[in-house]
Amino acid sequence: MRRKIVAGNWKMNIEHAEGKELINDILSGLSNVEESKQVIICPPFIHLQQAAELVHGTSHVSIGAQNCYTEASGAYTGEVSAAMIKSTGAGSVILGHSERREYFNESNEMLAQKVNIALENGLQVIFCCGEAKEIREAGTQNSFVEGQIKDSLFHLSAEQMANVVVAYEPIWAIGTGLTASSDQAQDMHAHIRSVLAAKYGQELANNTSILYGGSCKPTNAAELFACPDVDGGLIGGASLKAADFQGIIAAM
Repeated sequence: MRRKIVAGNWKMNIEHAEGKELINDILSGLSNVEESKQVIICPPFIHLQQAAELVHGTSHVSIGAQNCYTEASGAYTGEVSAAMIKSTGAGSVILGHSERREYFNESNEMLAQKVNIALENGLQVIFCCGEAKEIREAGTQNSFVEGQIKDSLFHLSAEQMANVVVAYEPIWAIGTGLTASSDQAQDMHAHIRSVLAAKYGQELANNTSILYGGSCKPTNAAELFACPDVDGGLIGGASLKAADFQGIIAAM
């Protein structure tokens, strides 16, 4: 049975002291998370070790990074390797977020390299995919998202793929106040699962968690999470407020 997951992406927000306070506020409002569910907090790199120490011993709450580099080490000033992330106590990494694709020109081929090195270092990958407004309006969103998945993930073995979580983020619904309807989210998530099933078989597809990431809030989380193929959320702005994030977690 696949896990229900809520992952919070802080993006480039929250200074060091504030991060400790936010994590403690989130944890203080949570009872132990059930075994079938997982909460992942993904702060900027400066918080990773502190955050991992704060959640240590908390049932099914873990820490993830927002990115890693394609190489193991070397003269890459400003970059952070998967091994460095793992050494902080973090267990996951977000790869392929739409902002990384748009602002930093991350290609499907580059992301395939990042996926490889993250998995080699024992990190769970939260792989983001999704379409822009013009692609949605043209009605080609299914083939576009399918291409992202095939180009960046389909070189993986089934064993490797078992450590990948997929996050669908309709780019037109991030930071715009727009949200995909529950029907739109379910249709895309079901399509993603069918794409995985065609490559890896139905059992692996059924066991892969597929998260929704696009202006998910406490007010709409329950409706979205009730969809049969929506297994939780990758949360942006709402993860910066403890009460909002707790409300979304409760909707699992």
